[in-house]
Amino acid sequence: MHRFEERVKTWGPVLIFIAAMLWATDAPFRYHLTRTLDSSFIVLAEHFVNVLLILPFIITGWKEIKVLNWRQWFAILAIGIGASAVASILFTKTFSYMNPSVAIVLQKLQPLIVISLAALFLKERTGKRFWPWAIFALLGAYVISFPDFVPRLYDGEAWNPNTVGVLLALGAAALWGLGTVLGRALLRPSTDHQPPTTAINSYTVSFQTLTALRFLIAFLFLIVLNFNSGTLETISALTGKDTLFLIIVAITSGFTSLFIYYKGLQTTKASIATLAELGFPFLAVIVNAAALGLFLKPMQVAGMVLLLFAVWGLTRINQSAV
Repeated sequence: MHRFEERVKTWGPVLIFIAAMLWATDAPFRYHLTRTLDSSFIVLAEHFVNVLLILPFIITGWKEIKVLNWRQWFAILAIGIGASAVASILFTKTFSYMNPSVAIVLQKLQPLIVISLAALFLKERTGKRFWPWAIFALLGAYVISFPDFVPRLYDGEAWNPNTVGVLLALGAAALWGLGTVLGRALLRPSTDHQPPTTAINSYTVSFQTLTALRFLIAFLFLIVLNFNSGTLETISALTGKDTLFLIIVAITSGFTSLFIYYKGLQTTKASIATLAELGFPFLAVIVNAAALGLFLKPMQVAGMVLLLFAVWGLTRINQSAV
């Protein structure tokens, strides 16, 4: 038994790498779908597959769900609607305005957003070392977004597509970052011994239950959103290729990849996991170049290296503070 456990532990980095591979291969399929389908419908279909996968966790986590207080429900609703539904829609929309590789790399701003929001809402200390790395990260993100250094806000009388794409990508990163902070507040055990009505984390919520609620709430919200916008009728026009690509997107970016990632994280050192995460954007850029013929400009590559280096520094600070 001991030897079996040791062998399982050695698979941790491999599982993280597999999850990173799944995330990196998402873009070509999502890019194809945005050519013919509305972004909100793509995200709805993606969440439908995820809901089918997480239903057992709703049943097994029912005891946890019954004792959630109103603050926890508010946070879970914000995670489901904001971090899962709206953020995914914004991210998918970016593919209609800009190179998907740029949108993906800009998501690496999330550690900066998470640390900033955690300092604001959870009162977690950042320290003096945070600010130089934060400046490097923002500078790298700016170069990636505007490789000519001067942003063009308008293209004739309309908004410049690249600027719109950057704003959508940053909006997605901010919402996903907020979801991470709220999730951290829900998952960590309460230490203040306050009653349920005043403490967001009076009861500890398991990762499986939180993830299940996140996808379920997002799915219900997306049904209403698509019904009101009339995009539910898209179902009748789906081709076999569209259906296959929707399933692939759901698997590569949804619960399956998250489950594989966190399983690997349980037996992997944080430093190794960080390297795997930082390798994901490079892998995504290579996949998009090979599959879609979309390449980054030299200055954008330089900005990506600077951003990922800054994220590595921010992650090191975060780990040393834990």
